[in-house]
Amino acid sequence: MHMRQPNNSGNWLREELLQLLTLSGNMAGLSITGVTLFYTVGRATRLTTIADDLLAVSSVMFLLCCYLIFWALRTHNAWLSGKLETIVDLALALSLTVMVFAGFLMAYTLW
Repeated sequence: MHMRQPNNSGNWLREELLQLLTLSGNMAGLSITGVTLFYTVGRATRLTTIADDLLAVSSVMFLLCCYLIFWALRTHNAWLSGKLETIVDLALALSLTVMVFAGFLMAYTLW
């Protein structure tokens, strides 16, 4: 699905930030679910501890993305909002990468 950018770039930026806010919140919750999965399974190996820590870090990073998005949505400075969006994009990509890496460790250690 490809989003078209309308003529009013301010509205487009706001819509994109709102979608990223939803995504970041959901991914933070999913990361916490992964952390609780390790405690439910009860296997305490070195790799599960690393994966558990990576999921906790990614959850905090997703939460940081939520805060940055809130800030970008509330500011009236277009330049600052654009910079915050760039930071959010990078932080979200890094958070997703950490979460996927933790998922690979989970698959390797639990199953």
